[in-house]
This record gives sequence, C-alpha cells and structure tokens, in this order.
Amino acid sequence: MTADPRGSLSPLDDYPVHQTAEPMRRVATSDRNFYDRYYFNCYPSDDADMFLVVGLGQYPNLGVCDGFAVLRRGNDHIVVRASKALGTDRTDTAVGPLRVEVLEGLQRLRVVLEAGHPETADLSFDLTFEGDVPATEEDPQKLRQLERVVMDTSRFVQSGTWSGTLTVDGHSRKVDPAVWRGNRDRSWGVRPVGEAEPPGRKAADGTPGFFWIYSVMQFGSDTIVVIVQEDDTGRRLLEEAIRIRPDTEPEWLGRPEHALRFAPGTRTVTGATLTFHRPGRDPLVVECELLVANLLAIGTGYGLEPDWRHGMWQGDLVVQSLRRDTREIDPAMLMFCPTDHLARFHITGDDGSAVVGTGLFEVAVIGPHRQYGFTGFADADETRSP
Repeated sequence: MTADPRGSLSPLDDYPVHQTAEPMRRVATSDRNFYDRYYFNCYPSDDADMFLVVGLGQYPNLGVCDGFAVLRRGNDHIVVRASKALGTDRTDTAVGPLRVEVLEGLQRLRVVLEAGHPETADLSFDLTFEGDVPATEEDPQKLRQLERVVMDTSRFVQSGTWSGTLTVDGHSRKVDPAVWRGNRDRSWGVRPVGEAEPPGRKAADGTPGFFWIYSVMQFGSDTIVVIVQEDDTGRRLLEEAIRIRPDTEPEWLGRPEHALRFAPGTRTVTGATLTFHRPGRDPLVVECELLVANLLAIGTGYGLEPDWRHGMWQGDLVVQSLRRDTREIDPAMLMFCPTDHLARFHITGDDGSAVVGTGLFEVAVIGPHRQYGFTGFADADETRSP
C-alpha cells in the first residue's frame, strides 16, 4: 500500500478553523468516546399521525461514521440504518443512502434518504430544514466516574420548518413548511459510544441511574427549551429553561419542576406537567400531552442491542432496514433508553390567554429515582404519583 502523501491532511485544513496544533482530522482528545452528531425530528403539526427522527454521527477515534432514520406511524416502527468506515474527509456527511447537507450554516440543512436502494423501499425522503429561531447554545454537560470524564459535551438547538417529500411504503407525501415542523440539534464531545468497555471497578460500585427530560416546544415564533438531568436522589446535574425568539436574547424562565404520569405497571410516561418558577412572578405551567412515541431504543443505536450501537464497527459499508410492530416490542427493552414523544403543549400566557404548541418531549427514567418511588432498574409504576 502506498502511503498517502498528504498524511493526516483533509480539505478542512485549507480553512482557518483549527483549534489545536493538529490537522483537522485529529480531535483535541484521543478518548475513544469522542463523537460529533446531527439530530433532527420532523412532524405534521396539523395531524399528529407520524414522527420522524434522523441522526448521523462521526466517531473519529473509532474510525466510524453511522446514521439512522426511524419513523413511527401508527403501530409501525420503521428503521433504516447505515454505517461505514470514516474516511479522511470530515466534511463527507453521507453514509450509504443517508446524507446531511449544510446549505447555510446555522439556518438551512438538507437531509436525504435516497430512494432506489434495496433497504429504502419502506422509507425515503428529501427534506430541507429552515430555522425559525436562532441556533442557541445550551449549557454543556460534564460528568466524571472514578475521576475519568465520561461525558463532556456541547450542543446547540434550533426549531424550524420542513419542506420536501416523504415517501412511506411507496406513497409520497408533500412536506409543506406551513404545517411541517420540528427541531434539530448538533452535539459533540465525549459520551459513551461504540462497543462496551470492560466495567472494571465500576461494576463493584453499581450502575448509576439516569433521569432525563429534554423538551423543545414550538409556539409559533416562540420556542421553549427545557432540560432536566437528575441523579437517583433528584439532585440536579443539569437544568435549562429558556424561551427563544427571533432577534432577541433567550429569556430565562426560572427553575423547571416536573410531574410525570406513568401507565400502571410500567415506566411508560403518558403525560407530564412542567412548572417554571420565575423569581418575582407567578409560575408558568405547561401541560404536556404526549401524542406519538418514537422508540429510540429499537434499532437506531441508542438502545442496548448488542449488534448495533453508535460508533460500533460494522464494516466498510453496511446498510440495513428493519420494521417492527410496536405492540410486539418487549416493554422491558424500553426501560433503558429515552423515548422521543411528539407532544402537544398547553400553557396560559401572562395575559391569561390559552396558548397551544407542538414539539419534542424526550424522557428517560432509568434506574432508581426517589421522587417517583423507583428503587431499582426493574421496578415499574403501580400506584405511585409524584
């Protein structure tokens, strides 16, 4: 094999964007868990009959790029996923039939799952996202275990509209930006990815729980973003509650509190009330009506399935599809991964008017959590209430 005379150089090195003394292909840490990911969701706001989630990530220190599209429609759970060896060009944001194109940074992106591939017979699309509020940086996440940094990430969020076409089971549907909405995020840094590492001493210390709420609510030109991460006792590890509007600074809404409702005998969240405590003002209360549950734990890489996880080596190029009936999915598998819900949000404005919005309600209640009475990883809700 002839050595590449460019060494580690890539097209990005021609731009003045370097953050370290290394070429752009090399990130600032050699941690195997470094990742760089796109996330999108898309839905019709006038008829909550489906919810599409798309993701694509690069894992430079694992040499992998992978992506997925997952559609929930009725009881159908349709997934197309692809993985490839990461090449020299980090601007190559395509893997098999799935690709992301940045048309205008921080404003317009195109997401394509090409028709005509054997694995895209059930699902394909050509969609363009247009931001309707500024892309907004969130507070970073950082977590250590046994002194090792296991999470150190940055992320920005943006809500907007979608246009293009979506094809399911051979039937194409026009995606009109007047009614099709969604949000996207970009995140990068260190978080567990790829094949599982040996647990070592962590096995003796036990597995910590994970409580997480991430919601992006779209009310016309206003967007509310809520983040709550807690440990087993309810201690806050991360929180955010802001309102984003065009042409203005984000407004802090105060401390967010949550009251989740569960289906009896499960950890399936059926609804929620979020309350924002604003100093010197009346609390702002949001009722969250959950409409469509997109099961990220099944087939996308977010779950615990041993054959496909984000950053896992699959080969030079592998494209797969799967289709499941959600009624046949073991509920126990859903206890260990967030679920992305398409939701309707009801608030009362400061002037007393009723305001209704739509958007994402992502939630995970994994392991013990004192507020809801969970003491382990396998116990479910019976008669508990917050």
